[in-house]
Amino acid sequence: MDKIIELMPQIIEAFGQTFYMLIFTLGIAAVLGIPLGTFLYLIRPGSMMEKPKIYLVLDVIVNIVRSFPFLVLMVAIIPFTRLIVGTSLGTTAVIVPLAVSATPDFARLIEQVLIEVNRGVIEMAESCGANTFQIIRKVLYREARSGMVSSATMLCVSFISYSTVAGLVGGGGIGDFAIRYGYYRYQPSIMLFTVVLIIVLVQIIQTIGRIVAQKLDKRI
Repeated sequence: MDKIIELMPQIIEAFGQTFYMLIFTLGIAAVLGIPLGTFLYLIRPGSMMEKPKIYLVLDVIVNIVRSFPFLVLMVAIIPFTRLIVGTSLGTTAVIVPLAVSATPDFARLIEQVLIEVNRGVIEMAESCGANTFQIIRKVLYREARSGMVSSATMLCVSFISYSTVAGLVGGGGIGDFAIRYGYYRYQPSIMLFTVVLIIVLVQIIQTIGRIVAQKLDKRI
């Protein structure tokens, strides 16, 4: 316990780094992933603006990026990371591969959530003269908002584990702290304590996400 108290400043710093990575990663994933997922939904075969050939190309690209193990992706795009943030090391640098990995994941989740929207509601909006933009904003997003929150929660939990790899490029974070101070220094109590903290963090995120999703769900 004394060792844990002694390392508390580093633990707090590690939590701050984790939140920093998650907030920016989710923000970028939302800004890029929601439009991409919506576009995939709109042009998929049988949808409102179906363009099978374009959908096939984007579908393959999304699947390819999603299939990359995060560690391999992080190393493969080091030149791109340097181009964007000026360095390949540090917490900010880790956000680039995290965002690249998160965006297609979130886009796919958004696409699936939109597919689940009742087709009858969309047809009703079309019969009332709503254009595509109005259908997206006032029908699709409104009907799917609960699923979007659940998707964002799922993505957030997944990328807590991904952020553990950040230690390989000096990115920090609570997972990196557990490995450096617990595993490498043979301190099982530190390792156990940080694992418990990660579990608590995941439970808090999942609980908040579930509550928000339930409040936004029109079916409840």
